[in-house]
Amino acid sequence: MPGLRGPSDYSQEPPRHPSLKVNSKEPFNAEPHRAALLSYITPIDFFYKRNHGPIPVVDDIERYTVSIGGLVEKPLEISMFEIRRLPKHNVVATLQCAGNRRTAMSKTRKVKGVGWDVSAIGNAIWGGAKLADVLELVGISKHSSFSALGGKHVEFVSIDKCKEENGGPYKASISLRQAANPEADVLLAYEMNGEILNRDHGYPLRVIVPGVIGARSVKWLDHINIIEEECQGFFMQKDYKMFPPSVNWDNINWLTRKAQMDFPVQCAICSLEDVDVVNQVKANIAGYAVSGGGRGIERVDISVDGGKTWLEAEKYQRRNIPYQSDDMNNDKWAWVLFKATVDIPENAVIIAKAVDTAANVQPEKVDAIWNLRGILNTSWHKVQVRRASRGMNSNL
Repeated sequence: MPGLRGPSDYSQEPPRHPSLKVNSKEPFNAEPHRAALLSYITPIDFFYKRNHGPIPVVDDIERYTVSIGGLVEKPLEISMFEIRRLPKHNVVATLQCAGNRRTAMSKTRKVKGVGWDVSAIGNAIWGGAKLADVLELVGISKHSSFSALGGKHVEFVSIDKCKEENGGPYKASISLRQAANPEADVLLAYEMNGEILNRDHGYPLRVIVPGVIGARSVKWLDHINIIEEECQGFFMQKDYKMFPPSVNWDNINWLTRKAQMDFPVQCAICSLEDVDVVNQVKANIAGYAVSGGGRGIERVDISVDGGKTWLEAEKYQRRNIPYQSDDMNNDKWAWVLFKATVDIPENAVIIAKAVDTAANVQPEKVDAIWNLRGILNTSWHKVQVRRASRGMNSNL
C-alpha cells in the first residue's frame, strides 16, 4: 500500500508508557494497572495494546489510500482526505480483547494465549466516518444485507505482518447487515479521544465495531472487501471461538464453532488487587461493567462475604449522573462504572457480578466456561482483602 508499510522486524516500534504491564515484548502486548480503568474515558497511554506483529509505519500520509472492492459494482480507492470529507461521527465505545482475564482462567487449567489480567479493555471516544456512509460510495445502500453481486460479508485487511498468517496480514470480517446499518455505529476511525490515532491504535485508519470483541476492530486498514462468505483468515477460522471445557488440542474441530462476535456481560473490581490490604473498616469498591451488542447494565452486585449476601452498587458513566439502563442518553456501546462503600470483615472475599438488560448474568465459577484458548472469562470477579493491624503499613 503506497504510504503505509508493515515492517518485518521490531526495530521501529513506537514509545510506550513505562507503567504498562508488558505481557509480551515482540509482538508488544501490554495493559495498564487496573486502577487506570477507574475513569470513564481511558487515557490513550493507558489503553491496552494488542498486537500480532511489528507496528506498521506511515511513510507518506498523502499517498495512503484504502481499497474497497470485491463483490461491488463501483470499486474505489479512497484517501484520508476523502474519508475526512464524509460526515464525522464520535462514538463512545468499549473495546475488549477476547482474552481479558485469561490469567485467572489459566489457574483452573492451562490455556494458550497472552496472559491478560483484568485490563485488556478500555473505553474511548472514537472519531471517524460511518462505514455505512463509505459503503454507499461503492453502491451499497444503507440497511442492505447483501450487495447486488451477492456479497454478504465485509472483510477488513490490515497492512501488518502476522506469524499466524505466515507473514501475511491480519484480517477479519463482519456481516454486511451490520456494516451497512448506521445504528450499529461501525466506524472507519481516525481519531481517539479527540486526537489523531497513534500507531499502536491503528494510525492512520482502523475499524471500530462496537459491542464486538476487539479482534474484529482491525487496525492499519489496507483493503475492505465485500465477500460472499465469512473471512477465511486465521483469526476468524482458527482462533477466537468459544469451545466447551471438554475440547482439547487433540480433539478440537474448528469448523464446529462460529467466530465469536458479541462479548458476554462482564465486570471487574479495579480499586483493589487480587490480594490486598486495607487500613479502614470501610472500603471503596469500584470497577467497570459492560455487555456486548449494545446491551446495557441492569445492575452490579457486590458481596463482602464470599457470595452469601449481596448489595447493589451505584452505577454511572459520567460522574454525578446516575446510570439508568433504559435512558436513551446513555452511551450504549460503552462500559458502566460502579462503586460501593462497604464494611470490610477482617478477612474477606469480595465479589462483583453484573447483570445486563437481557438478564444475562456472569457465571459463578470459571470451570463451566473454561476453554482451551482462554477467551471470555466472565466468571465472578473475586479479590481477597484483609484489614491491616494497628500500626501496620497499608498497601493502599
